[in-house]
Amino acid sequence: MSLMLKCGNKYPEIMNVIRISQAEEKFSSEVLDFTFMSVVTVIPLLNSHGFQKFSTSSSRCAAAAKSKKTLAREGLKNIVLIDGVRTPFLMSGTQYQSLMPHDLSRQSLLELSRKLNLEKEAVEYISIGTVIQEVKTANIARESALGAGFPDNIPAHTVTMACISSNQAVTSCIGYMHSGVYDACIAGGVEFMSDVPIRHSRQMRALMLKLNKAKTLGARVSLLTKLSGKHFIPELPGVAEFSTNEIMGHSGDRLAAAFKVSREEQDEFALRSHTLAHQAHQGGNFTDLVPFKVPGVSQVINKDNGIRVSTKEQMAKLKPAFIKPHGTVTAANASYLTDGASACLICTEEKAKKMGWKPRAYLRDFVYTSQDPKDQLLLGPTYATPKVLDKAGLGVSDIDVWEVHEAFAGQVLANLKAMDSDWFAKNYLKRESKVGSPPVDKLNNWGGSLSIGHPFGATGVRLLMHAANRLIKEDGQYACVTACAAGGQGVGMVVERYPGATVN
Repeated sequence: MSLMLKCGNKYPEIMNVIRISQAEEKFSSEVLDFTFMSVVTVIPLLNSHGFQKFSTSSSRCAAAAKSKKTLAREGLKNIVLIDGVRTPFLMSGTQYQSLMPHDLSRQSLLELSRKLNLEKEAVEYISIGTVIQEVKTANIARESALGAGFPDNIPAHTVTMACISSNQAVTSCIGYMHSGVYDACIAGGVEFMSDVPIRHSRQMRALMLKLNKAKTLGARVSLLTKLSGKHFIPELPGVAEFSTNEIMGHSGDRLAAAFKVSREEQDEFALRSHTLAHQAHQGGNFTDLVPFKVPGVSQVINKDNGIRVSTKEQMAKLKPAFIKPHGTVTAANASYLTDGASACLICTEEKAKKMGWKPRAYLRDFVYTSQDPKDQLLLGPTYATPKVLDKAGLGVSDIDVWEVHEAFAGQVLANLKAMDSDWFAKNYLKRESKVGSPPVDKLNNWGGSLSIGHPFGATGVRLLMHAANRLIKEDGQYACVTACAAGGQGVGMVVERYPGATVN
């Protein structure tokens, strides 16, 4: 039996969870066939309240009474987030297109140092996440650190875990600090989609390697006579899941269809994201964003260029991007290819006190999850959230701020429905009851990846900084950061506001 579910169509009506059989109705697309699951059984979802309508104004909610006063644990070091920065996130092929990825990453490290007036020698380790790597800077963390003027005796390594790569960079550093290896680390991420590696075909690469080994002119000429047109067909970076050969956009469309998230709902959520991001920028809430000047260009880039507040009517005119003509995912309700970098300073609380650094937040529990990369590819938040909340001893009602990665509007809404389903919890999460859905008025109140952009390797730190800063601005105590990632993986993190923390 397939995992894919169908849920009620309209907010705030009571949802129904519908079990799916393996009966398939096939639609064609330009890239590969899309398999749509048909409905056979209806199971009522025990949800008397339904979902709230989306708000396009950021609310400031007073923190409710908590089940715990703090998540500090005896015998376990307190790890704190001091501050973080990010370059403006730009659509690929725009102002950053003449650069290299390490230029962005280096600048994020430089700006973090300047913002904190950081003594670079105080940093003991650097970890940077990225997904599509530039072959010239295979360990981009090391190259960025050297380029930013950090001492050459500070180790640095690069991690990759798809869209949660900088989350992995952060938690890798947390692990080092909990184990006593280091006391102060920088974690970050970078992605550069304006210039992705495009390789020669495998046949051409094999021929070139043989040419390099050929010892005589005759041997070289003999190899060259084997050249044909197929040798010159380039090999583009993979956009499909290696294990399933399915493009993530197709997965997003299947997920939205199976949870019966309508095109209208997706457009409405995307419009909310862009509207809130625009309001947050206008309100000066993006204090982690630092200006970037492209060499040789006079204009300084000081804002994200993908935030565009449209109308439902304009969004409705767009055609499906992946499943044609039946899909509901469009360019307007999906995240876009983005260039950008981020970095943050994290350390033990003792180190912060010693150095006079002022923390924003405690970094508490975290978990990573993996599930079926076919039907569950984008359900990481549904799997990670209950696990990390259980680990922290918290419930949904304890969380004041939610930062959920927005790969697609339909993906976010499908996860909200899954998290609010007792049936899903019992059959797939192996829980007695649902974890519950995050209140919409606490969810991504400064916009998200749909509007701000999604540089794969850098988004995790952006989510973390928004969570920490929103806790301060909205007078909350606990935040939950969660995201899906390619390969059917996910992350959940719990952040606790640091007493007396301020946003500067």
